[in-house]
Amino acid sequence: MKKVVTKIWSQIEKGDVQPVYLLTGTEQHLLDETIKKLIKAVPGMTSSEVNRFDLEEIPIQAVLEVANEFPFLVDHKLIVAKNCSFLKATDNSKEKQNHQLELLEKWLENPSPTATVVFVAPYEKLDARKKITKKIKKHAVVVEAVALQGQDLSTWIMQQGKDKGIAFDKKTAEFLMEMSGTDLLTLSTEVDKLAGYLAFSGTVDVDMIEQLVARTPEMDVFRLTDSFVNNKRAESLAVYHDLLRNGEEPIMMASLIASQVRLMIHVTNLRKKGYQQQQIATTLHIHPYRVKLMMQRKLPPLPVLLKALDDLATIDLQLKTTSGNRQRKLELFLMNGL
Repeated sequence: MKKVVTKIWSQIEKGDVQPVYLLTGTEQHLLDETIKKLIKAVPGMTSSEVNRFDLEEIPIQAVLEVANEFPFLVDHKLIVAKNCSFLKATDNSKEKQNHQLELLEKWLENPSPTATVVFVAPYEKLDARKKITKKIKKHAVVVEAVALQGQDLSTWIMQQGKDKGIAFDKKTAEFLMEMSGTDLLTLSTEVDKLAGYLAFSGTVDVDMIEQLVARTPEMDVFRLTDSFVNNKRAESLAVYHDLLRNGEEPIMMASLIASQVRLMIHVTNLRKKGYQQQQIATTLHIHPYRVKLMMQRKLPPLPVLLKALDDLATIDLQLKTTSGNRQRKLELFLMNGL
């Protein structure tokens, strides 16, 4: 059964721990957090007492043997078996271990009542045609560790805050994303920082985030591009000079601005075709929150964006081929506006 990761976490925190979990996907932070929550939820369990196996080095039958053994000194065992490569499309002849998957298939129908086994398959895609993949998905709680989107990401931030004793509402959660981006590890670090500032008790507000949370260069370039295409020249120059003081190079900034303008052009074209936020994000292979930020703003007409992209190509060539004050070249471009 597959559920949203935050709902699974909520169940685990309430003590509803199931016999078998399958953690799959490439968002390592979500994989790690799920295991941490399981450790905390199993009575008497600590990280050092978790039975850990690497299935590239140990066959699956050894894992099942430990799972079936009666626990010693604890009421319940927690077993983490990582690198379940037999769940993805691979050449079995290249497998380092001879996994007796028929034993696993049989065990899944009647797992040990005194153990929780977590199978970790940190891959983008599993082979859904395989019998073992179908079997484990049927009997395990499946956690898909993929990039959180939209409401799920806001909910995740609010849950992270709650775990640290502080409160976010939807507005402050989204503002934190606007400041720091959508990388989960970065967001988790910023939540920890805010929790420490509030002594792990209280409510986060926008002013607090502005004061304590550092913007990523990418988000500052988004602000720079947004102000530039809307002819807010003073704001553009202020952000530009902040980036220079932080050691950012004009060539890099010109490239990122061009990338943002190009994205605005794509979003504009797709909106004209009737695409919605999620469809645009999927088509362009970007996080839906970036699309949301653009759709919340009034983008310039397409000819204006195309001219800006052409001008940026000229600036990029000048920065790479001519000498002189590089900082000044991009500054004059921003001062002239559209």
